[in-house]
Amino acid sequence: MKWVTYETGHGDGVGVVADGNIHALEPGAALIELVGRGHDGLRAAGEWALKRPHEVVPLGAARLRAPIPRPTSMRDCLCYLDHMRNCLRVQGDGTLDDVWYEIPALYFANHTSVVGPYDDVSISPGSGWFDVELEIAAVIGQGGADLTPAQAQDRVIGYTIYADWSARDLQLLESRLKIGQAKGKDGATTLGPWLVTPDELEPYLLDGKLALSVEAAVNGEVFGSGRTDSADWSFGEVISYASRGVRLRPGDVFGSGTIPTCCLLEHFRITDVSAFRGWLKDGDVVTLRVDGLGETRQTVRASAPPHPLAKRPNPNAKPTRRVNSAPAALPYTKGLHQISAKDWAWVLPDGGYGLSNAGLVTGVGASLLVDTLWDLPMTTEMLDAMRPITDAHPITHAVLTHSNGDHVNGNQLLADSVRILAAQGTADEMHHDLPPELLVGLRVADLGPVLTPFVRERFGDFDFTGITVRHPDETFDKERTLDIGGREVRLLNLGPAHTDADTVIHLPDTGVLYAGDLLFIGCTPIVWSGPISNWIAACDTMISLDAPVVVPGHGPITDPDGIRTVRAYLTHILEQADAAHAKGLSFKEAAATVDLADYAKWLDAERVVVNIYQRYRELDPASPAMPQLALMAMMAEWHAARGHA
Repeated sequence: MKWVTYETGHGDGVGVVADGNIHALEPGAALIELVGRGHDGLRAAGEWALKRPHEVVPLGAARLRAPIPRPTSMRDCLCYLDHMRNCLRVQGDGTLDDVWYEIPALYFANHTSVVGPYDDVSISPGSGWFDVELEIAAVIGQGGADLTPAQAQDRVIGYTIYADWSARDLQLLESRLKIGQAKGKDGATTLGPWLVTPDELEPYLLDGKLALSVEAAVNGEVFGSGRTDSADWSFGEVISYASRGVRLRPGDVFGSGTIPTCCLLEHFRITDVSAFRGWLKDGDVVTLRVDGLGETRQTVRASAPPHPLAKRPNPNAKPTRRVNSAPAALPYTKGLHQISAKDWAWVLPDGGYGLSNAGLVTGVGASLLVDTLWDLPMTTEMLDAMRPITDAHPITHAVLTHSNGDHVNGNQLLADSVRILAAQGTADEMHHDLPPELLVGLRVADLGPVLTPFVRERFGDFDFTGITVRHPDETFDKERTLDIGGREVRLLNLGPAHTDADTVIHLPDTGVLYAGDLLFIGCTPIVWSGPISNWIAACDTMISLDAPVVVPGHGPITDPDGIRTVRAYLTHILEQADAAHAKGLSFKEAAATVDLADYAKWLDAERVVVNIYQRYRELDPASPAMPQLALMAMMAEWHAARGHA
């Protein structure tokens, strides 16, 4: 039999599905009470409903709830060890500890957050890595304690689809507490569409196991499939284990754990993010299908941000003091600085990772924004600070200097009327740059004893949730001239250098130059694309503009001498790398032994690893490219080796 719980307008109704209709019992019946009668009692109730239904409701006209809307308790198990192996491979090694082969894994899930098979599901507040796991569930009929596996299997009164909605980033963060699951697994759990009795599923038995084909899809695209008979631990075994010294009760629910490949996490690879379809977002429709158990179909919905909690001081934390000591043309303080009669710079000390600068160019009744920032709160703060100016001179255009997230992630906060421009190379690269959701996970993931603290120190204070990258509306190749409220604004793409395209914005009337990440002042440049010689040539072009005021992508506002300093660093690295290559050193050896001279005092000196790597690739074009995360790990090792643990 297939049992359902459905809305009647005056409470829940319960009935048996037959011939496309629900044959309902009298009002007041509850499936959680009926399952306690055992197999025979539940069968008798179903036969009564079929013979003398209180009402007959077309199945398609009913709004189904979870078969048991409020289970007595709910445990999620891990019957499929391949699922766990696949999850572990996301961070590297997929080897399981011996204990996984000794006892079954399970934890208590939130039995008060059960939703029906077609209900919307809200993203866990604060999560950017929202996922779903396709499982099946066994429901306990008559309970018992200290059951053998055979007895435990006999206590299963029926099966249903079980969807475990998971906030992977919260789960990663909370795993560091080492006390079990918490808010990462505290959101919705779907049960439905019906509870199917074991005798109904006998055609699917294969060698004594339920062999149900399953399939999971997002927006019609299948991302996982498998069969339920691939389990390493049976329901009988995990229920027996759970019953040790504990009395199981009617309506207790046991999830099977994810059927391998049927969650997004198993398909995520930090080393190949571009191949990943992405985490669940507002509006995604998730469909889960299981032979004999039916299909669920649910829409994912955004949720309000969580109320923030202040961090507690860590008495064991080592104090960090980063000071950008580069000469500054204006006071190097956070906020909006007027740099000419018509131009402003938004400055974020100390200029390190994600602490980028932006700009505002005003004309008569219009203005142009140079870049947004790395997260939405930072960009909101900047735009709010600019509002006294932009109320009189509304932003009509925005120019992206390059593709990195710390210059584009806030684009979505601009009005739809704002035309966003970028070089074609920037527009292309934005489709392949590190997605914000990866940064969400990097902040909380365990990446090993060296890379973990390195990443958390640099990325831990940013909020990468809620970002939807808005791409340029218009592109250009090498040059473009705009009229912003009667002012000439020149856009010059001087890349590839830092990235595949690097645009500077020059204002002939005031002489101001916004240099983007072609300039890092007091902090170390990083060559993601190169060639380095082209970056040096870009410096020469910027110097030739003779701009009295230069706004770098990172660091304090400067002048042509600041450009010359960056040029000198790049020349020094070129010479050091070429000399090491001529000696036959590997690029790792070259990075380990490089003489940075006075440049060692610049912030984030570990970026020399990437810079030497790029020069070696220029010298040996056939050498394989390394993933960005691998380069980050090498920077962390270089940093730690010099006593910056």
